[in-house]
Amino acid sequence: MIQQGRILRYQSGFYTVDHDGKIVTCKARGRLKLQTPDSIQTDLIAIGDQVEFSLLPDGSGIIENVLPRKNQLIRMVSGVKYEYRQILISNLDQIFLVFAAAFPAPKLGMLDRFLVICEKQEIHPVILVNKIDLVDEAETKAIFKIYSEIGYEVLYTSATNRRGIKELQEKLTGRVSGFVGPSGVGKSSLINLIDPTLDLKVADVSEYTSKGRHTTVVREMFPLVCGGYLADLPGLKTLALWDIEPEELDGYFPEIRPLVAKCTFSDCTHNENEVGCAIHQAVIDGKVSQERYQSYLRIRFGLSENNPSF
Repeated sequence: MIQQGRILRYQSGFYTVDHDGKIVTCKARGRLKLQTPDSIQTDLIAIGDQVEFSLLPDGSGIIENVLPRKNQLIRMVSGVKYEYRQILISNLDQIFLVFAAAFPAPKLGMLDRFLVICEKQEIHPVILVNKIDLVDEAETKAIFKIYSEIGYEVLYTSATNRRGIKELQEKLTGRVSGFVGPSGVGKSSLINLIDPTLDLKVADVSEYTSKGRHTTVVREMFPLVCGGYLADLPGLKTLALWDIEPEELDGYFPEIRPLVAKCTFSDCTHNENEVGCAIHQAVIDGKVSQERYQSYLRIRFGLSENNPSF
């Protein structure tokens, strides 16, 4: 009999599937490997996938089919001899881009790349700034104001004094969500406050390097006691912008997108030397932030040089 469930975890060839609140350990049917062309190296099954599986007499299962994904967060894996697209998670309602206000300091260039990926892959992003208790709040809000001004939602939290935890929990309830961001920003600490039954491992930021240490090593999605699912993804050092051409990048910056048609030339690259560039003029007029504009130029240059990684 065919059953349906959601993939929560993958490790060592076994998939953990949530079937109406019951956990079933499954393996994939061999024929699933034939569904992906040899020219595309990617994950056949990812956490968040809705799958059909056959239940075996011993209570385990065999995954027969992966249902179509509504979206997926993908990164290119480096250090291999072929192009590999790693699906971090699929079928998200929203993804929280988690950065620390300090220790480690927020890298806005990395945040901008995350936002481009969310725009490209049609995943609703929420910017989450943790450790707000460690800094001057007004200064930190001034830094992230450029994002709220262009329509992105920004939340401020502190795992230490529980600032913003109730609001965060409300936004997670009943939804499929993911936490993604660099190591050491406090993702696991926040999740433990949202749902103490999970008891995720937490490690401190190195005092010497001010860089976070990985505490999440396996991609996994957790059912929340408040309802919904939350994935705590491993801290990311690199996240390449794959399948994006330089000339389409302006469409993934919401403050730049509506101005493109106003450029004098249709092939405008929007750099400072372009004649009649509406985007550059908007920066001069203060309608587009200098920080975001420079980030756009750096990303576009990387794409043009075929080096779109952090």
